[in-house]
Amino acid sequence: MIEVRNVTKKYGKTVAVDNISFEVKDGEVVGFLGPNGAGKSTTMNMITGFIEPTDGQIIINGNDISKKEKKAKREIGYMPESVPLYYELTVREFINYMAELKLVKRKERKQEVEKIMKETGLENVQKKLIKNLSRGYKQRVSLAGALVGNPDVIILDEPTVGLDPKQITEIRKLIKDLGKKHTVILSTHILSEVSQICEKVIIINKGKIIAVDTPENLEKKTKEKNSITVTVEDPKENMKSLKDKVPEIESIELLKDNGDGTKQYAITSKQDTDLRKKLFEILPKEEITIFELKKTENTLEDAFIKLIDTEKEDEN
Repeated sequence: MIEVRNVTKKYGKTVAVDNISFEVKDGEVVGFLGPNGAGKSTTMNMITGFIEPTDGQIIINGNDISKKEKKAKREIGYMPESVPLYYELTVREFINYMAELKLVKRKERKQEVEKIMKETGLENVQKKLIKNLSRGYKQRVSLAGALVGNPDVIILDEPTVGLDPKQITEIRKLIKDLGKKHTVILSTHILSEVSQICEKVIIINKGKIIAVDTPENLEKKTKEKNSITVTVEDPKENMKSLKDKVPEIESIELLKDNGDGTKQYAITSKQDTDLRKKLFEILPKEEITIFELKKTENTLEDAFIKLIDTEKEDEN
């Protein structure tokens, strides 16, 4: 378990992280989100022990990282965004070197290296120099280095940045598999990635935690209205008077004229009102033919933007 208790980090008069507290439980895969300059990297650097907090405590599996630094750091595997690797080493040499640095016992080292190469899909490139690998395989090598020593906690900073779609899919699968054996904190700006991988989301803005919840709950909580997208054929233009006939409708907006006799509209109602059944009943009576009707879902990206914008409004 990771416990961050009332942690503050100051650089002179600048407060980078402001009295934050949160927990990450054993076996959770948690997304750590925030806009640029929000305090994400500072917080992750404090959790990994690279920098010390000005105030507060960070406890890794019962070990206060300020007081029992070696024990706490032994529990953490860190994959930074910059992918720091020794390019003149082969994949196997690098992982073996990391095993030496992390004091893996000599008699266990070969088995450890083999296991990690298998877990990260590096067996086929183990003899290649790292400098000759693709970006995707370099990310795998960096991840392999974080896994050496079998740490309970894996911290990943932008693990899919710069990858192509196929490589992103492969790394995401690796992260999901890691979540079965480790506690994972994932920092990324790709919000769809968090929705697909993470069970919980922590959002930080201007050094303060503004939300801790599941992606699903954040999407529900920040949704103010129901929105339905409907594509119709409406030769008599009865859509213009539909709001008068269905009082639950708050607005009707023309999104697109498809040029084939059909038009696409966005119809909104209050959050607790689902208009789909009513629209299926009333539109045919109004001589409006439905080609497509679907409920517009709130995404984690919508929730993120809403929470950040709300913070700005509160400050003003």
